Amino acid sequence: MDNRSKFLSVLNYETNAQMPIVHFGYWDETVDKWISEGHVRQGEDWNSISERLGFDFGFGEHFTGCTNLWPSFEQHVIKTLPDGSQHVLNRDGVIELQKPGIVSIPAEIGHTLTDRESWEKEYLPRLQFSGDRYDFDTLSYHTDSGNPIGLYGGSLYGVIRNWFGVVGLSYIAVDDEELYDEVIHTVGELAYNVIRFGLEKCTEMGVTFDFIHFWEDICFKSGPLVIPSVFEEKVGPYYKKITDLGKAHGVKVFSLDCDGLIDSLLPIWLKNGVNTMFPIEVGTWNASIAPWREKYGRELLGIGGMDKRIFAKDRNAVDAEIERLKPLAALGGYIPCPDHRIAPDAQWDMVRYYCDKMRAVQW
Repeated sequence: MDNRSKFLSVLNYETNAQMPIVHFGYWDETVDKWISEGHVRQGEDWNSISERLGFDFGFGEHFTGCTNLWPSFEQHVIKTLPDGSQHVLNRDGVIELQKPGIVSIPAEIGHTLTDRESWEKEYLPRLQFSGDRYDFDTLSYHTDSGNPIGLYGGSLYGVIRNWFGVVGLSYIAVDDEELYDEVIHTVGELAYNVIRFGLEKCTEMGVTFDFIHFWEDICFKSGPLVIPSVFEEKVGPYYKKITDLGKAHGVKVFSLDCDGLIDSLLPIWLKNGVNTMFPIEVGTWNASIAPWREKYGRELLGIGGMDKRIFAKDRNAVDAEIERLKPLAALGGYIPCPDHRIAPDAQWDMVRYYCDKMRAVQW
């Protein structure tokens, strides 16, 4: 059974389901460490690394049309400080403070998008639909891989949060609701039109998709960064519009990447056709598909939920984590996967041991 068939067999609850061994990529610093230790060759790509570790494929690779700013802002350094830190305008038009040697998310210190004037001048013109938002020459990479074929569904709120910043967007939602609604509408309609164009063109080319994948990252460790009722009213309909479109083209799996404690937004996504949660962060709140499945039933699917921190420990920790995952996988419709990119503290041999043990399990 190839990787694509394995993926579909589990998420479709097939009786002959075969569990794929899945990852979500690696930090650059992780690969650098493995290069220094002699496990990875300089310039070796993720697919080769994954194969040698024992993974079947990485989830989240998908054919992508640009649903974001087109063109994006040109990233450049605005100012360099005496300590080597820099103020940098990124591709979203956000000014970040980047410090040398720091690899975590940079601090945001300014935003181009602050009001209607900046919206209409700098952002609205970059959010107009065009068929040029796809590069169909890259499609064969996905169709020839033997892996599940995904189409990127865009971000209907997360990118807006990025552009304004959490504080700025919170104020706009109250101080200028007309602009708030217009931005959400513009982003939602663009995502719909990009996805519609991609589905129609690929159908003409004989390509069908196994899943449509959204990205949001709009939750913190204590809950969402948006009022759920507002999210349901203003953003929910665009999810519904896109998932209905996907279903009309035969897509059954609609996955969503959102970090943090997502529980209060989950029923909104599910109601509007998004049926697969990812990466189900174990984190400090011990997220798991089990209570969600108990509450929402077999309609809710999942990918993730494996505690990647055990890669820094020992074989006993790996064994215990796999034992914890077994009853979750037995629910069906769930594929264990490290709950984020594999971090620099991961030991090469522990990751290989995990893959070997996962493959030996009779799921």
